[in-house]
Amino acid sequence: MYPVSRSSRRLRLRELTTDDVDAVLAIYGSPRATEHLSFEPRSRTDVEQIVARSIASANATPRAEYAVVVVTQDSGELIGFGRLAMDPHQPNAATFGFALRPDSWGVGHGVETVDLLLGFGFEDLHLHRIWGARAPRNEASARTMIKAGMVEEGRIREHIQRGGLWRDSIVHAILDHEWKSRALPTVCPEFKSL
Repeated sequence: MYPVSRSSRRLRLRELTTDDVDAVLAIYGSPRATEHLSFEPRSRTDVEQIVARSIASANATPRAEYAVVVVTQDSGELIGFGRLAMDPHQPNAATFGFALRPDSWGVGHGVETVDLLLGFGFEDLHLHRIWGARAPRNEASARTMIKAGMVEEGRIREHIQRGGLWRDSIVHAILDHEWKSRALPTVCPEFKSL
């Protein structure tokens, strides 16, 4: 599926362009933004390669990775990066991840970003399961994924090596039927059929 374009009230997902390097670097090059991610802050060269690889993978058939940026609806300013990658070990499943620029934290953009990524995965790609992993100390990410309807499933021991040290990861996941039931509007009791 190309191009990805999905919107919410305040945010929009869109495909990466070569003009996004500086804005992605503001996230992936930031020690604060990458503190709990699986990698050290990236250099400009690293980010240029990530953007180029993501643009190339967007045109692959079949497409196995959906790396997109998160922009604000009002100004189009790039505030985040999201990714869904097809899981080669599980049919109809994907891993996901997201990162936001630190100055956009604390106002609900995380939950809105996760909702957009999950909606894209379940409604557009018709996936069965989407899962992601977080650092055990990343409580903000835990709250975000739980608020978006994801379930904490467990711990992967010594999953990530960063800075020469092994770190566990906490897995969160959601299934298609959980997403559908979460997304359904509540029906008033007076209007239920008898």
